[in-house]
Amino acid sequence: MSRRSGILEFAVLGLLRESPMHGYELRKRLNTSLGVFRAFSYGTLYPCLKTLVANGWLIEEPGSAPEDALAASLAGRRAKIVYRLTAEGKEHFEELLSHTGPDSWEDEHFAARFAFFGQTEREVRMRVLEGRRSRLEERLEKMRASLARTRERLDDYTLELQRHGMESVEREVRWLNELIESERAGRDQRRSDPESPARHDTTSGQTDGLPRHRDDSPPGPSDDTVK
Repeated sequence: MSRRSGILEFAVLGLLRESPMHGYELRKRLNTSLGVFRAFSYGTLYPCLKTLVANGWLIEEPGSAPEDALAASLAGRRAKIVYRLTAEGKEHFEELLSHTGPDSWEDEHFAARFAFFGQTEREVRMRVLEGRRSRLEERLEKMRASLARTRERLDDYTLELQRHGMESVEREVRWLNELIESERAGRDQRRSDPESPARHDTTSGQTDGLPRHRDDSPPGPSDDTVK
Protein backbone atom coordinates (compact mmCIF):
# COMPACT_ATOMS: atom_id res chain seq x y z
CA MET A 1 0.00 0.00 0.00
CA SER A 2 1.34 3.42 -0.94
CA ARG A 3 1.55 6.13 1.69
CA ARG A 4 -1.04 8.26 -0.15
CA SER A 5 -3.58 5.45 -0.47
CA GLY A 6 -3.04 4.63 3.20
CA ILE A 7 -3.93 8.21 4.15
CA LEU A 8 -7.09 8.01 2.05
CA GLU A 9 -8.16 4.74 3.67
CA PHE A 10 -7.59 6.26 7.11
CA ALA A 11 -9.73 9.29 6.25
CA VAL A 12 -12.53 7.19 4.73
CA LEU A 13 -12.71 4.98 7.81
CA GLY A 14 -12.74 8.04 10.06
CA LEU A 15 -15.58 9.75 8.19
CA LEU A 16 -17.65 6.58 8.03
CA ARG A 17 -17.18 6.10 11.75
CA GLU A 18 -19.28 9.25 12.14
CA SER A 19 -22.10 7.98 9.91
CA PRO A 20 -22.72 5.78 6.84
CA MET A 21 -22.45 7.63 3.50
CA HIS A 22 -22.72 6.98 -0.21
CA GLY A 23 -19.76 7.62 -2.46
CA TYR A 24 -20.71 11.11 -3.64
CA GLU A 25 -21.35 12.35 -0.10
CA LEU A 26 -18.10 10.79 1.08
CA ARG A 27 -16.10 12.44 -1.67
CA LYS A 28 -17.69 15.80 -0.86
CA ARG A 29 -16.75 15.43 2.80
CA LEU A 30 -13.18 14.54 1.84
CA ASN A 31 -12.98 17.66 -0.31
CA THR A 32 -14.60 20.11 2.11
CA SER A 33 -13.56 18.79 5.53
CA LEU A 34 -10.11 17.48 4.64
CA GLY A 35 -8.53 19.89 2.20
CA VAL A 36 -5.59 17.56 1.62
CA PHE A 37 -7.91 15.41 -0.52
CA ARG A 38 -9.12 18.11 -2.91
CA ALA A 39 -7.26 16.50 -5.80
CA PHE A 40 -8.74 13.04 -5.25
CA SER A 41 -11.23 11.80 -7.86
CA TYR A 42 -13.89 9.11 -8.03
CA GLY A 43 -11.34 7.02 -9.89
CA THR A 44 -9.22 7.04 -6.73
CA LEU A 45 -11.97 6.81 -4.15
CA TYR A 46 -13.93 3.83 -5.44
CA PRO A 47 -10.98 1.41 -5.66
CA CYS A 48 -10.19 2.43 -2.08
CA LEU A 49 -13.77 1.66 -1.01
CA LYS A 50 -13.66 -1.72 -2.77
CA THR A 51 -10.42 -2.58 -0.97
CA LEU A 52 -11.93 -1.67 2.41
CA VAL A 53 -14.99 -3.81 1.63
CA ALA A 54 -12.77 -6.73 0.60
CA ASN A 55 -10.86 -6.42 3.88
CA GLY A 56 -14.10 -6.62 5.84
CA TRP A 57 -13.83 -3.08 7.20
CA LEU A 58 -16.83 -1.75 5.27
CA ILE A 59 -20.08 -3.20 3.99
CA GLU A 60 -22.17 -2.02 1.05
CA GLU A 61 -25.90 -1.42 1.55
CA PRO A 62 -28.60 -0.10 -0.79
CA GLY A 63 -29.76 3.47 -0.24
CA SER A 64 -32.43 3.66 2.45
CA ALA A 65 -34.74 6.23 0.82
CA PRO A 66 -37.53 4.39 -1.08
CA GLU A 67 -38.06 7.27 -3.49
CA ASP A 68 -34.38 7.18 -4.44
CA ALA A 69 -34.54 3.47 -5.19
CA LEU A 70 -37.76 3.90 -7.20
CA ALA A 71 -36.33 6.79 -9.21
CA ALA A 72 -33.18 4.80 -9.98
CA SER A 73 -35.26 1.79 -11.05
CA LEU A 74 -37.47 3.87 -13.39
CA ALA A 75 -34.40 5.48 -14.92
CA GLY A 76 -32.68 2.14 -15.39
CA ARG A 77 -29.91 3.07 -12.96
CA ARG A 78 -28.55 1.30 -9.90
CA ALA A 79 -29.66 2.65 -6.54
CA LYS A 80 -26.97 4.49 -4.61
CA ILE A 81 -24.76 2.28 -2.48
CA VAL A 82 -24.24 3.32 1.12
CA TYR A 83 -20.99 2.37 2.84
CA ARG A 84 -21.12 1.44 6.51
CA LEU A 85 -18.25 0.78 8.91
CA THR A 86 -18.14 -2.75 10.36
CA ALA A 87 -17.07 -3.64 13.88
CA GLU A 88 -13.77 -4.85 12.42
CA GLY A 89 -13.42 -1.56 10.55
CA LYS A 90 -13.99 0.44 13.71
CA GLU A 91 -11.37 -1.62 15.54
CA HIS A 92 -8.91 -1.15 12.68
CA PHE A 93 -9.48 2.61 12.64
CA GLU A 94 -8.88 2.82 16.38
CA GLU A 95 -5.60 0.98 15.88
CA LEU A 96 -4.62 3.51 13.22
CA LEU A 97 -5.54 6.36 15.57
CA SER A 98 -3.11 5.04 18.17
CA HIS A 99 -0.21 5.01 15.70
CA THR A 100 2.37 7.73 16.35
CA GLY A 101 5.24 6.79 14.06
CA PRO A 102 7.12 9.18 11.74
CA ASP A 103 4.50 8.84 8.98
CA SER A 104 1.99 10.64 11.20
CA TRP A 105 4.26 13.71 11.27
CA GLU A 106 4.53 14.13 7.48
CA ASP A 107 2.65 16.94 5.76
CA GLU A 108 -0.35 15.12 4.25
CA HIS A 109 -0.67 12.44 6.90
CA PHE A 110 -0.49 14.98 9.72
CA ALA A 111 -3.34 17.02 8.19
CA ALA A 112 -5.52 13.89 8.06
CA ARG A 113 -4.55 12.87 11.59
CA PHE A 114 -5.31 16.33 12.95
CA ALA A 115 -8.79 16.25 11.38
CA PHE A 116 -9.63 13.30 13.65
CA PHE A 117 -7.98 14.56 16.83
CA GLY A 118 -11.44 14.77 18.42
CA GLN A 119 -11.51 10.95 18.32
CA THR A 120 -7.89 10.54 19.46
CA GLU A 121 -6.59 9.97 22.98
CA ARG A 122 -4.86 12.97 24.56
CA GLU A 123 -1.49 11.24 24.98
CA VAL A 124 -1.51 10.18 21.33
CA ARG A 125 -2.36 13.72 20.27
CA MET A 126 0.60 14.99 22.29
CA ARG A 127 3.03 12.54 20.67
CA VAL A 128 1.85 13.43 17.18
CA LEU A 129 2.04 17.18 17.85
CA GLU A 130 5.49 16.95 19.39
CA GLY A 131 6.72 14.72 16.59
CA ARG A 132 5.40 17.15 13.99
CA ARG A 133 7.07 20.06 15.78
CA SER A 134 10.42 18.24 15.89
CA ARG A 135 10.17 17.43 12.20
CA LEU A 136 9.48 21.07 11.32
CA GLU A 137 12.26 22.36 13.58
CA GLU A 138 14.69 20.06 11.74
CA ARG A 139 13.36 21.33 8.42
CA LEU A 140 13.72 24.93 9.56
CA GLU A 141 17.36 24.42 10.54
CA LYS A 142 18.15 22.97 7.11
CA MET A 143 16.38 25.85 5.40
CA ARG A 144 18.32 28.44 7.41
CA ALA A 145 21.62 26.70 6.73
CA SER A 146 20.88 26.47 3.02
CA LEU A 147 19.87 30.12 2.86
CA ALA A 148 23.05 31.20 4.62
CA ARG A 149 25.16 29.29 2.08
CA THR A 150 23.37 30.53 -1.03
CA ARG A 151 22.15 34.01 -0.09
CA GLU A 152 24.82 35.86 -2.11
CA ARG A 153 24.04 33.89 -5.28
CA LEU A 154 20.27 34.42 -5.24
CA ASP A 155 18.33 37.14 -6.98
CA ASP A 156 15.80 39.15 -5.00
CA TYR A 157 12.76 37.11 -6.06
CA THR A 158 14.29 33.72 -5.30
CA LEU A 159 15.48 35.05 -1.96
CA GLU A 160 12.00 36.32 -1.16
CA LEU A 161 10.49 32.96 -2.08
CA GLN A 162 12.84 31.16 0.28
CA ARG A 163 12.07 33.62 3.06
CA HIS A 164 8.38 32.99 2.49
CA GLY A 165 8.97 29.24 2.86
CA MET A 166 10.80 29.77 6.13
CA GLU A 167 8.05 32.02 7.46
CA SER A 168 5.47 29.33 6.66
CA VAL A 169 7.40 26.76 8.69
CA GLU A 170 7.98 29.21 11.55
CA ARG A 171 4.26 30.03 11.63
CA GLU A 172 3.30 26.37 11.89
CA VAL A 173 5.86 25.79 14.66
CA ARG A 174 4.29 28.64 16.65
CA TRP A 175 0.83 27.14 16.07
CA LEU A 176 2.05 23.72 17.24
CA ASN A 177 3.58 25.29 20.35
CA GLU A 178 0.19 26.79 21.24
CA LEU A 179 -1.57 23.45 20.75
CA ILE A 180 0.99 21.56 22.81
CA GLU A 181 0.80 24.13 25.59
CA SER A 182 -3.00 23.85 25.64
CA GLU A 183 -2.88 20.05 25.73
CA ARG A 184 -0.42 20.12 28.62
CA ALA A 185 -2.48 22.70 30.51
CA GLY A 186 -5.59 20.54 30.20
CA ARG A 187 -3.72 17.43 31.33
CA ASP A 188 -2.14 19.19 34.30
CA GLN A 189 -5.52 20.62 35.32
CA ARG A 190 -7.08 17.16 35.36
CA ARG A 191 -4.21 15.76 37.42
CA SER A 192 -4.35 18.56 39.99
CA ASP A 193 -8.15 18.58 40.28
CA PRO A 194 -9.61 15.19 39.27
CA GLU A 195 -13.09 16.28 40.41
CA SER A 196 -13.27 19.21 38.01
CA PRO A 197 -15.37 18.54 34.89
CA ALA A 198 -13.36 18.47 31.64
CA ARG A 199 -14.83 19.65 28.36
CA HIS A 200 -15.33 16.75 25.97
CA ASP A 201 -15.93 16.30 22.27
CA THR A 202 -19.64 15.55 21.78
CA THR A 203 -19.10 12.70 19.35
CA SER A 204 -16.10 10.87 20.73
CA GLY A 205 -15.91 11.64 24.45
CA GLN A 206 -12.29 12.81 24.14
CA THR A 207 -11.15 15.89 26.04
CA ASP A 208 -10.74 18.81 23.68
CA GLY A 209 -7.36 20.43 24.23
CA LEU A 210 -7.61 23.15 21.57
CA PRO A 211 -7.01 26.77 22.55
CA ARG A 212 -10.18 28.82 22.43
CA HIS A 213 -8.65 32.24 21.76
CA ARG A 214 -7.95 31.80 18.07
CA ASP A 215 -9.05 30.14 14.86
CA ASP A 216 -8.52 26.42 15.39
CA SER A 217 -8.22 25.44 11.75
CA PRO A 218 -4.75 24.04 11.04
CA PRO A 219 -2.49 25.84 8.58
CA GLY A 220 -1.67 24.07 5.37
CA PRO A 221 1.40 21.84 5.19
CA SER A 222 4.58 23.87 5.39
CA ASP A 223 6.20 24.52 2.04
CA ASP A 224 9.81 23.40 2.13
CA THR A 225 11.00 25.87 -0.47
CA VAL A 226 14.71 25.53 0.23
CA LYS A 227 16.12 22.21 -0.86
